[in-house]
Amino acid sequence: MSKLACGHLRKKRGQLIEALAGELATHQRQLLAMQLARVEADEADIAALDRQIKERLIPHAAQLELLITIPGIDWVVAATVIAEIGVDMSVFPSHRHLAAWGGTCPGNNESPTGQARGLKAHGKHRPSGARKGNSYLRTALCNAAIAASRERGCFYKAKYYRLKSRRGGGRAALAIAHKLLVCIDHMLSGNTAYRELGEDYFDIRDTQRAARRYVRRLQDLGFTVVLERLQQAQPQAAYAL
Repeated sequence: MSKLACGHLRKKRGQLIEALAGELATHQRQLLAMQLARVEADEADIAALDRQIKERLIPHAAQLELLITIPGIDWVVAATVIAEIGVDMSVFPSHRHLAAWGGTCPGNNESPTGQARGLKAHGKHRPSGARKGNSYLRTALCNAAIAASRERGCFYKAKYYRLKSRRGGGRAALAIAHKLLVCIDHMLSGNTAYRELGEDYFDIRDTQRAARRYVRRLQDLGFTVVLERLQQAQPQAAYAL
C-alpha cells in the first residue's frame, strides 16, 4: 500500500511502511468490510442518478455541448444550469434580470442620508454580500468560477486574480460567476459558440487604451502621429511613434 503514496507522502514511504505493518483483528476486518460496502453502495446510487440525469438531458444535448465549452463548466454544472434556468432565455427580459434571479449580483447598502426623501446622491453606497437568488445555481457557478481561475490561458483566470487582489477570493468568485451567467445567457440566446479572449486580454487592452490616449494628447498639441508596432516589445512599450 505504501507504493500508492502520492506527492509529499513519497518522501515518507519508510514511515508509511512502519505504520501499515501489523495485522487486523477479525472484528476490524468486519468493520472495514461494512464501511467499504457502504461506499460502494453510495457510488452505485450516484452512478444510477447520473444515468437518469443524462437521459433527461438528451433533448438538450446541443445546449449541453455549448455550455461545456465554457472554462470551468463541466457536464454537472451545465446540467445544473439547464435544470435551474432552462434553455429558453426569452423568459428573462435581459441578462441583468437573469443575474439578479440567479443571485450573482452583489448587493448595495445605502446610508439613511441618501434614502431620506429619495436623495440618493447624498447617501453613501457600500457593497454588501450577494443578493438573494437561486442558491443552487449560484453555488454551481461559483464552483465553476474557481475551476476557471485555474485554467491556463483563460480570460476568467486573469479577471479572477485582478479582482482577488482588491476584493478577496469570495467576491472575486462571485464576480466571475456573474460573468459566466452573462456568457451563458448570450450563448443560449443566440446559439453561439464560446469565444476565448485569452489570459493576456487585459495586457493588450490596456496597451491599446494607453496608446490611443497618448495619440489624442499629441494630436491636441498639433502633432501628426503614426503608430508602428515593434516586433520584439513588451506590453508596456508595444508601439513606436
